[in-house]
Amino acid sequence: MIFGFINASLSAQNIPIEFLNMNIDKNQSKYSKPVLENEIAGVSTKHEILTNSLKERVTVDNSYKTIYLFIKGNGDLSTKDKTYDIVPETIFLPNNVKDLYFKPQINDTLHYIKITVLQTEIDKTDIKTFPEDNINNIYFKKFTDCESYTEPIKSPQTTSRTILPNKFIPRIAMGTVETVGPDKVGAHEHPMLEQLFLGLTDNQTMVYADSAQIYFPEYTILHIPLGSSHSVSVKENNKMYYVWMDFFRDKKGEEWLKTHKKQK
Repeated sequence: MIFGFINASLSAQNIPIEFLNMNIDKNQSKYSKPVLENEIAGVSTKHEILTNSLKERVTVDNSYKTIYLFIKGNGDLSTKDKTYDIVPETIFLPNNVKDLYFKPQINDTLHYIKITVLQTEIDKTDIKTFPEDNINNIYFKKFTDCESYTEPIKSPQTTSRTILPNKFIPRIAMGTVETVGPDKVGAHEHPMLEQLFLGLTDNQTMVYADSAQIYFPEYTILHIPLGSSHSVSVKENNKMYYVWMDFFRDKKGEEWLKTHKKQK
């Protein structure tokens, strides 16, 4: 199976979007809801919430790879011999590390996006060629600690970061885009990959795809229609701040990432 657009009822005239529920009943310790179900073959996305210091144990299954994007609240991630501080806008991959769990801090609520990706037989072969550190150790980084890059479709005032380089999970890369308006991400097309956007804190932008357009606020997830000419704009004094998630249809498609130039 490759990543592919599988919802036949949608076309490039639609931009599928879902608003995350950022409120939880005080008596509810855990919340989990699929987001944009059946949008991308082999990819499952959920918004999950933990409260009351409830522990969430992390399971590792070689048939899947899992990515956690912590977007609101503070918590702790624990291994056998180390504890990591979870803060808003942190990415975490368990990779092959077992016996992990995380929990919100006392009197706090932890919101995160859990992305589970089916591993094909080709993926299982490709990952054997990746650096050992990338697959055998935890990957845990604040977005703001990740490497910056530039791109021709973005203005010099835009800050872009690669929060998940390729060569960690086959055919996947992720990053952030941050700026203050007026500004824009220029129109471009990439039929070699499926893409989700996650609106981060204070994001207030417009997304365009072919003739469609939609308001894209904070704490929403949308799916860029496959192969569409798409762009993002932000008005004066408003903030653009979102995560892009690239799911490449095949290994060759990752050549697209060469348009990202490391910032010196």
